Amino acid sequence: MRAAVLEKFDSPLVEQDVDISDVGPDEVLVRVVASGICHSDRSAHVGAQDRPLPLILGHEASGVVMRVGADVRSVQPGDHVAGSASAHCGVCAYCLRGLTQHCVDKGVARVGGPPRLSRAGNEVHPFVGLGGFATHMLVSERAVVRLPGEMPLDKAALLGCAVLTGVGAVRNRARVAAGETVAIIGCGGVGLNAIQAARLVGASRVIAVDLNPAKLERARQFGATDVVDASQADPVDSVLTLTGGGVDHALEIVGRGSTVEQAFAMTGVRGTTTVVGVARPDDIARLPPVIFMATEKRVQGSRMGSGNFRLDVPLYCDMYLRGQLKLDELISEVIDLSEVNRGLTELDGSDGARSVISFDLPSADPAVRTWAATQWSQGPRQQQKRKYCSGYSGESGLAVDPAHFSSTYPKRIVPMEHWAGYNRPNVP
Repeated sequence: MRAAVLEKFDSPLVEQDVDISDVGPDEVLVRVVASGICHSDRSAHVGAQDRPLPLILGHEASGVVMRVGADVRSVQPGDHVAGSASAHCGVCAYCLRGLTQHCVDKGVARVGGPPRLSRAGNEVHPFVGLGGFATHMLVSERAVVRLPGEMPLDKAALLGCAVLTGVGAVRNRARVAAGETVAIIGCGGVGLNAIQAARLVGASRVIAVDLNPAKLERARQFGATDVVDASQADPVDSVLTLTGGGVDHALEIVGRGSTVEQAFAMTGVRGTTTVVGVARPDDIARLPPVIFMATEKRVQGSRMGSGNFRLDVPLYCDMYLRGQLKLDELISEVIDLSEVNRGLTELDGSDGARSVISFDLPSADPAVRTWAATQWSQGPRQQQKRKYCSGYSGESGLAVDPAHFSSTYPKRIVPMEHWAGYNRPNVP
């Protein structure tokens, strides 16, 4: 298989061939169709995480099952699946208590036997057991979930991390109720999903806080009722003023001790701070103990959405297909694997949306790539409305068979006059 391999921290990934082992009894071989580029990939890339090298980054991936091991029961060849770092064994003490995000046996690597991935006989490590920046993933059955056939795989790639973590933090951990007020610090991919989750559960006020005006503008599109530019005003004072005393819930998604302190200060009496961001191990948040007693505030964490990804991901697919969950707007750009280094570095100044690596780009021609990216950014509901694309390469309009959007980029472009002969799927 081809993969973008990290050989040295904070150095460019190198695209190269990697050997895949035979599929084990409890393993699944997936042909990757799309893979999102996440800030967790970037932090591992620069060495902020203690990871073995060489390493294949990528953990927001979707694709098609190619082969399964003899003991695999949940998926079969041809199934569309999404991967998640929240794999779980189902039998440890945490899993039996319903806390699958804390499973102690995620099946990240084989126990005994040859490694799943290797190069010249030496192990190549897939990031969190996935390694989505590659044409294929050989993973534990526990790390994938089957998707509805009508779910577009480019959008599905984002479900395993950004959507799972952001929506789950609001829905499963904070448990925001209708009418409550929410502040969200950090409006990247996870933050945008927390914002739209707060909107979906009926929060009366959703306040987005960030240093980047572009992220705040995008936050409004996802449901923020108010925005606070923390580069221009004190975020705590601004939130207290907007709410007249503090919010019911503050979610910290940046991963810094200082922003945890701000989130705590933004909550009102009996308010809850939910820490979602991944901070460095040596970072510290200082909170005055007397406030816990006097105001009955509380602080809690949320890991990978605090839920079971095999239950949550199908639900989020359904919400998307019903038009409730915004996923199209999370994708800012579609790139090829050869452009992964640019995608990683551009995260540093991102407006919050995701770059997605496609392994099925239709053409190297820039005109086709631009046209396809426009089509990619449109979800199934919009695709039903876009029967043709005029002005492509200065030529007459083209029509697209919408059924081909069910997995990835449009694979078939046909003249408009032949459109009438196509059966269009029923999409909500």
